[in-house]
Parts: sequence; C-alpha cells; structure tokens
Amino acid sequence: MNSSPHYAAEVPEEHEADHSSVSLAVSTVILALRHKKNSARPSLWLPLVRRLREPYKGQWALPGGPLQSQQSLEQAAGYTLKRATGLEPGYLEQLYAFGDVLRAPEARAARINGTPVPAPGADHERVVSVVYWASIPATEVSQTRVHENIRWFPVDELPELAFDHNEIVEYALYRLQNKVEYSRIAHSFLGDEFTLAQLREVYEAILGRPLDPANFRRQIAASKSIIDTGRRIEGTRHRPPRLYRYNTAQAYADAGPLGMYRERRES
Repeated sequence: MNSSPHYAAEVPEEHEADHSSVSLAVSTVILALRHKKNSARPSLWLPLVRRLREPYKGQWALPGGPLQSQQSLEQAAGYTLKRATGLEPGYLEQLYAFGDVLRAPEARAARINGTPVPAPGADHERVVSVVYWASIPATEVSQTRVHENIRWFPVDELPELAFDHNEIVEYALYRLQNKVEYSRIAHSFLGDEFTLAQLREVYEAILGRPLDPANFRRQIAASKSIIDTGRRIEGTRHRPPRLYRYNTAQAYADAGPLGMYRERRES
C-alpha cells in the first residue's frame, strides 16, 4: 500500500464544483481631529465615500478598492487616502484582514445572535479586504479634498455603512485606544509644533474621556517624547503656552513583527 498522502484526492467533490471567486481589496480608515458645530474641543472624524453602484448603492463606505497588480498593499492604502482627501498621512499602519465569507451587516447580526449564516451562491464574489488605518495632522485637515460623494463624519455619529465597514471602524478605534496608551501615536494627529493642551486634546478625543492636566503633564514629561522648542504662542489672554515638537528619535509606534525583523536585517 502506498502510504504517501494524496491530499488532492481528499478534497470533497462539492468544493471542486465551487465556481465562486475571491478578490483582494484594500480599504483605509482615515482619522483626523475636527470640531463639531458649537464644540470647543475636537473629536475624531473620518471621511466616507458614497457608493455609486450595487451592492449598497447610495450608502456610505470606507475609501478603498481592488488591489492593483502593480501596487504594494501600503501603496494601495496611500493611494486610497490621497484619492479621498488629497492629503498625505501623518501615520499609516496595517490594521487587519477582513475576509468573512459573507460581510454584510445582516451576516454580522446573524453571527452575533448565533443564527446560521447561509452559504453564498455559486456566482457570489467573495472580497477579502486588507484594511489600513491612517492619521492626518490637524494642520492639514482644512486642505482636504471637497467632493459631493465624499463626506466627513464624526466617528460617534456614523450611519449604517456598506458591508461590514461599521465593524471595521469599531475595531480601528479599539486598536487606536489601546495603542495610544503605550505608544506615541497621538503625536501623528498634530502639526510640527503644538502645545501640551493640544496634545492632551488628542488623547481625550481618542480615549473619549477628560484627562487631568497636571497628571498628563507629568506623564508626558516622563515619556521624553516631546522637546521644548523654546518658543511660545503669542497673543493669548493668559500666560503664553509653550510650543513643543515631537522627539523624532522615538518612533510613533513599533513597526510590528515583520517591520522589526526587517529593521534588524537591514541594520
């Protein structure tokens, strides 16, 4: 008897007859600080694009599209951001790959409720999305692209989005809230120079809660992530606040396992 495994022969017949297709797409969750009407403090916003064809025609969705053969994943994410905003990111990082067989909101609800999700039909095109998230410095947001089918929304006032994009945004915010606790990622939402109050507002917008100014000042001083420029903002009613800049000797965040491996290999 031949003991060599014949894996191809073990594939069930129904899988061999599956004529559905799988395509790869790249989407980007683009985050920036903006002000709501009559609000003194900034909050997190993101741009969405209106879908012009089925499925979900007319609904809002994350910027993205099919991965082109000549693009790397990061290039595709950067291109998506540029097309949606006309801007360059302050920070860009791969978030996760979303590849459920059915990625519609009703399929997500069925999973949450423990209801069986029907299998896709033979002509169903399955889309696997590699999602990135990006930050845009506050100093650049006012220069964002204006288009009738692109609109900025506060992250806490999102409509029902196409596909599973609400879940993707929720996960991006969850990751950001965790990352801001141990990295310097908040600085990527600011311009080259900023005050401590402006930096604290970034943390508060991400975490969704106020922070004690004195404790925040001590924690930032201990982190050594910012450098005093020796200058102050003039023309204020009270004592002019100091201007700081980010300590570029420290990375915004770690490069991940693959990035750290490549850094060690190239050093």
